[in-house]
Amino acid sequence: MRSDLMKAGVQRIPHRSLFKALGLTDEEISRPIIGVVNAQNEIIPGHMHLDNIAQAVKDGIRIAGGTPVEFPVIGVCDGIAMNHEGMFYSLPSREIIADSIEIMANGHPFDALVFIPNCDKIVPGMLMAAMRLNLPSIFISGGPMLPGKANGEAVALTDAFEAPGALETGKMSKKEACDIENNACPGCGSCAGLFTANSMNCMCEILGIALPGNGTIPAVYSERIRLAKHAGMQIMKLLEMNLRPHDIITKSTFLNGLVADMALGCSTNTILHLPAIAHEANIKIDLKEVNAASERVPHIVKLNPAGKHFMVDLYEAGGLQAVLKRLDEMGLIDSAVKTVTGKTVFENIANAKVLNSDVIRTKENAYSQTGGLAVLWGNICPDGAVVKKGAVLPEMLVHSGPAKCFNSEEECVSGLVAGKVKAGDVVVVRYEGPKGGPGMREMLTPTATLAGMGLDKSCALITDGRFSGVSKGASIGHISPEAASGGLLAYIMEGDIIEINIPGHKLNLNISDEEIAKRKAAIQPRPIKKVHGYLKRYRAMVTSASEGAILDDTN
Repeated sequence: MRSDLMKAGVQRIPHRSLFKALGLTDEEISRPIIGVVNAQNEIIPGHMHLDNIAQAVKDGIRIAGGTPVEFPVIGVCDGIAMNHEGMFYSLPSREIIADSIEIMANGHPFDALVFIPNCDKIVPGMLMAAMRLNLPSIFISGGPMLPGKANGEAVALTDAFEAPGALETGKMSKKEACDIENNACPGCGSCAGLFTANSMNCMCEILGIALPGNGTIPAVYSERIRLAKHAGMQIMKLLEMNLRPHDIITKSTFLNGLVADMALGCSTNTILHLPAIAHEANIKIDLKEVNAASERVPHIVKLNPAGKHFMVDLYEAGGLQAVLKRLDEMGLIDSAVKTVTGKTVFENIANAKVLNSDVIRTKENAYSQTGGLAVLWGNICPDGAVVKKGAVLPEMLVHSGPAKCFNSEEECVSGLVAGKVKAGDVVVVRYEGPKGGPGMREMLTPTATLAGMGLDKSCALITDGRFSGVSKGASIGHISPEAASGGLLAYIMEGDIIEINIPGHKLNLNISDEEIAKRKAAIQPRPIKKVHGYLKRYRAMVTSASEGAILDDTN
């Protein structure tokens, strides 16, 4: 056993003494030591109940003959960190999470790991660590939140973020806004729509590193506790089989992930995280592969914020296993790949059924014959930009309008509230990329304000920042290269015409190459603001969004 490095033999008498200081018996020390990586805390609603999940996992490990040892990792709640300095730290926390798990798992050589994430950057950070360490591993998330009910309708976090804009413009009363505030997030779990957290928890199941049900069983259901116990028991089987993440998550698995991503219309953040996770296993995901998947995969599930359904509706419709079965029947996935069940995807989905064909549609009845995400190219984004196509209104799929430029998220929100943005404008938010932010902040507040003001029907927003999975509308992010690295975004001027063609995968500034060269010679990009501490180190090492905003490890 790997854990023998810290417990076996005469030379490990002091080590065993320390284990006994923890209250462990000789019998417990002699068994496989399983690290339980728990992201529980009291600031993230999706994580406040993870102590219960962890206890169930540990029960499962003990049932199957192992000794669980729990340790924590940090986490940032994107919703609470939104639109202030806290958001500078959200994406950078992904790297700290991965690094801290590497330190803990190698400083104390566990035999295997169970990962318990739920929200935002915690899931991809843990996935990066799992791929980097390549120890027998399994994921069990905390599960999605149920939707709330306000003003007579089902609501989620989307509605809470859109409420300020609607209140500012008189489209909503204070009483209606208060009802949303009190009820949009009714309890524990990752917020109820297909936002970043649920997108990535779904990815864990789709990639085969989590048991069936991981992505959709609601947080408050006892079935979630039972799944956690099974995950604890299953890690012992994975250890016995020596089945590791690199055996499960291969290039074919990532391509399955992209296909499912298109079918579901996940958060654009998946296109940031999947390349970063793949990088840990020396697998390359090219952004061109995203469009290749999008062109052949129908958009068959549309959840909030793009659609009317929530995660619980997908659960009741048969879950992700039913989605995978439908995709397999269309010949769109490689169902021969392995999973943590010890079986292939094909074996896992054998008995899966679609129980609601309005939630999980057929190819013929799909929302679109192409996928829910798209990568755009053009002179503004020669290295790519990403949009959640499935959440864009039909009238905004092709749009041309004058630029309204802002050099930060705060400037943009102030401009929106002050009425500086008019119907037809293309809102430009720059210097918010991985280096420029630094940290590539989510632009949920601007997009939600646009939607709340009713401008999402006529205005687009482009940025080198990124978007929350809660965002909707013609919101185009991840523009690469970013403004702080000399990208064309830095040289766009007020009133310039920007042309957007999402079906054609195009995003261009309508000026000549000669004019671009002239501006680059005459205009000084905005000085990068001074930062200190971790953000200073992060800025020095972070790469482009087109590469997953990973840290440069070539030196």
